[in-house]
Amino acid sequence: MAKKQTRYLAYLLRLWRVSGEGESRNGEGTPAWRASLQSPQTRERRGFASLDDLFDFIREQTDTAVNENHQ
Repeated sequence: MAKKQTRYLAYLLRLWRVSGEGESRNGEGTPAWRASLQSPQTRERRGFASLDDLFDFIREQTDTAVNENHQ
């Protein structure tokens, strides 16, 4: 049976800000962004501690999809 090619990826993206290291209650310091992606097909949710981690995951998923389509 032929492997189904991935041409479409869908996720529900959630973003929120959290207090960064050294941030005080008056808002001084550097806030950090957190993210989660949830697959509508499987309902699997994946969390990310930074936007860089989120972007790395998306790059990985799209690279995998491209490689699958060229095989």
